[in-house]
Amino acid sequence: MRDKIVALIRARKEAVPEKDFNEIALLLFRYQFDRNPRYRQFCLSMDKDPAAVQFWEEIPPLPVMAFKLTEISCRPMEKAARVFRSSGTTGREKSRHALFDLDLAREAILAHFGPHLVPEGKRIRMAILTPSPEEAPDASFSHMMGVVRDAFGADESRYYIEKSRLDTERLAADLSNLREPVALLGTSFSFVHFLDFLQARAAPLSLPEGSRLMDTGGFKGKSREIPREELYRLYEKYLGLPPENCVNEYGMAELTSQFYDAVAGRKNPRVYLAPPQVRSRLLDPETLQPVRKGGAGLLAHYDLANIDSVMAILTEDLGREAEGGFVLLGRVSGAAPKGCSITLDELLQVEARKK
Repeated sequence: MRDKIVALIRARKEAVPEKDFNEIALLLFRYQFDRNPRYRQFCLSMDKDPAAVQFWEEIPPLPVMAFKLTEISCRPMEKAARVFRSSGTTGREKSRHALFDLDLAREAILAHFGPHLVPEGKRIRMAILTPSPEEAPDASFSHMMGVVRDAFGADESRYYIEKSRLDTERLAADLSNLREPVALLGTSFSFVHFLDFLQARAAPLSLPEGSRLMDTGGFKGKSREIPREELYRLYEKYLGLPPENCVNEYGMAELTSQFYDAVAGRKNPRVYLAPPQVRSRLLDPETLQPVRKGGAGLLAHYDLANIDSVMAILTEDLGREAEGGFVLLGRVSGAAPKGCSITLDELLQVEARKK
């Protein structure tokens, strides 16, 4: 099964027949049903088991909140190669996602990052606005940055957050002396802090032609919130990067694969595109039934690279179908949607019966 998933990761999405994805998804569902006791009990509470499921769309998606409530793993978590924790708001419970196969995770990261951020296929200097993987071993995004730096980064690439502090002075000084393109990679709130620094100094930069930027995530109370269109305006004003050179990544600690909304340097409509090993559905927040075509709904992702946890995850993110992918509409605010609450209740009842 692993070899089939790796072959899928390396394939072009348009070259993957739906029956092939479905076949692997059903194999993986049976594997996770048999080895992940929490997920099996959850599925049974939803009257779902491998014998009754014929198509991947029928596999029940587990609410992402479950990763904060209990261990979601097919193998003992203490034997995991890495356990990632979500970067949730301070004071809130964080989710835990165990990875046992870092080689497969690396395949998933690089196969989709490369065509979107380094379509030329050449190494590029990277300015990374995260802690290094050594400083933040339980941060999935730092892990991802370590993988892409090793594969695509030039020797001068470096991290600019140490001991929880963004070194704005050093970053500005390094960027101001560049003659070759650079790739800036980081969280949205880190870029807001850097933009505020440049604005306060009245010292806009003009990065070399071919430079690009990838940001990810929301603000989570870690900086002031800025609408995305305004963020693109500020990137152009203070970094000299036109919007087409800016790419947004959508991922989460509970997934192994990522989505990107553009290819650096190309003027195309922004749509989050999934890699070949992922399918997404839009579900009604109240009923969890598929929304009508063009309607908005909760995003459920089916990530076959999530071998040893759960491939089918119901997020709390709202989206709308777009050409070849989806657009994000934001997070569900306040309490979990009714559909999520119902499925979470099922999980909580299972946990309660175990005590």
